[in-house]
Amino acid sequence: MKAIVVFLSVMTFVLAGCNTVQGIGKDIKKGGEAIEKSAK
Repeated sequence: MKAIVVFLSVMTFVLAGCNTVQGIGKDIKKGGEAIEKSAK
């Protein structure tokens, strides 16, 4: 459950912070890395 909350929070910031398609890709990658760290 905690991972879902973290994921949704990260995605909210990702969508608010990116301006280009390339930026979206980078932000999604960073979000995935943050989720992996929290899972460990």
